[in-house]
Amino acid sequence: MVKKILLSGFLLWAFMPATGWSQSTISGFSDFKEPLGIWVEAGNAKLDPDDEKKLTALAGIGVLVNEQGKSVNLITKQTYGDIELKLDFMVSKRSNSGVYLQGRYEVQIFDSWGKEKPGSADCGGIYARYDGKKTYEGIPPLVNASKEPGEWQHLFIRFNAPRFNSKGEKTKNALFKEVKLNGITVHRKVEVTGPTASSLDNREEPSGPLMLQGDHWPVAFRNIRIKKR
Repeated sequence: MVKKILLSGFLLWAFMPATGWSQSTISGFSDFKEPLGIWVEAGNAKLDPDDEKKLTALAGIGVLVNEQGKSVNLITKQTYGDIELKLDFMVSKRSNSGVYLQGRYEVQIFDSWGKEKPGSADCGGIYARYDGKKTYEGIPPLVNASKEPGEWQHLFIRFNAPRFNSKGEKTKNALFKEVKLNGITVHRKVEVTGPTASSLDNREEPSGPLMLQGDHWPVAFRNIRIKKR
């Protein structure tokens, strides 16, 4: 039996306090804003044997699964500035999802298995911005480090929030200090001049929530860990 999402087993962890970083824990469903759509909690996930464009949730706890896609984005109640994020994800064939730092700056999750020249819309890319007419400033991953659909993949992000002066004027852009996909560096010291396409809003602030995209295609997440200032 697959239970409705409770998010047990998802931890936020941090450097020791002496470094200036602090620790908190996501302990359950109440840490995320409603609505939560059709996401379920499971023990694992796999490709649907009858349709590889879908995922099947397996009994247990600790894994977030969006089996069918076209659900809602999961948005934390807590907000974050500078963070280190680690998580595992699984996509179905041709799937499309994303991880949004502060709900505004997206690292793309996509079925990019086997693609020779990945673009910014491929897995590990920093998604493009959108001005209402065209996209711009998308940054492709340095290499295609994607695994096949149905395999668990690992994402690591070290992110600095934008900086502001006492008047609220931005003095530094948001910065992806490092992004690794499956242990391979795909970005290093990449600035983002503003929110990427499909962000929560177009504002820039010192902090914002973590958003896991669920309104596109099937995706699963597990082992979500965050170190935060």
